[in-house]
Amino acid sequence: MTPTTALAPRLSFAIMGAGAVGCYFGALLAQAGHTVRLVARPTHVQAITPHGLRLQTATQDTHVPLQASTDASAVQGADVVLLCVKSTDTEAAAQQMQPHLAPGALVLTLQNGVDNDARVRAVLGPSHPVIAAVVYVATAMAGPGHVRHFGRGELVVGPSPASAHLAQALAQAGIPTEVSDNVCGALWAKLVINCAYNALSAIVQQPYGWLVAQEGACAVIDDLVTECLAVARADNIQLPDGIRAAVQDIARTMAGQQSSTAQDLARGHPTEIAHLNGYVVQRGAALGVPTPVNRAMLVLVRMLEAKLMAKNGL
Repeated sequence: MTPTTALAPRLSFAIMGAGAVGCYFGALLAQAGHTVRLVARPTHVQAITPHGLRLQTATQDTHVPLQASTDASAVQGADVVLLCVKSTDTEAAAQQMQPHLAPGALVLTLQNGVDNDARVRAVLGPSHPVIAAVVYVATAMAGPGHVRHFGRGELVVGPSPASAHLAQALAQAGIPTEVSDNVCGALWAKLVINCAYNALSAIVQQPYGWLVAQEGACAVIDDLVTECLAVARADNIQLPDGIRAAVQDIARTMAGQQSSTAQDLARGHPTEIAHLNGYVVQRGAALGVPTPVNRAMLVLVRMLEAKLMAKNGL
């Protein structure tokens, strides 16, 4: 479904969990004239409030005036909430937002994993529409209140009565957005790519291009993908064509990028591994599909997490 070219009305957006992804999209929406409020970590709020959010891309390096808060009450009055928290925090974030959401406010989940929209829906109930989105963007927080964009920036969103209107507003803000009847398949396609690279990149703290240059690594990646595809077939997921080629392309187009899981471990933060390789292991067990290579990635990353927690006294 392609958005129409008519000018979309201005909307009020809140970004719940405004890290790199949320700050980037929030900045573009604000530049397009929409009202945007960020719910972010204290260090980012302290930097953004007096100076605005620093947005650094290939074509601009500017400060975008934005409202920012550490409190979930900042979602109050928003027409659309972009949920950008880690998948491990999905239910907690939905519970924090619930008392402050405007009647009928739309929640768009921009997260890794394939079941966040269902988990939010289970918390919010039928009073608020929840739409899944697949995010394709390379961004990072370069410092407090400073987001850097490295590439891409498009979304695929699920169908709903509001989806076409929302896609139009996003596209006019410079966020190419497609409405897909098979957003589940698109979420799974991204999950396969994440399962192929995220854990390996985290374990060795190296970017994708380095990974595939190591002897035997491509065979391990292929084993991970094969297991993911077997689980998807058993779960009746309609994956897009060319998924193996897409996995290979990542090592070329994002050769210098480390995975979000690698970045989390480097910062001593909990990872989303339970919602990536761990999800494949869980669904595989439920469907009778063996997933030994994904299980190995899950266990190795969890051991590294445990080692870091012990080192930090947590």
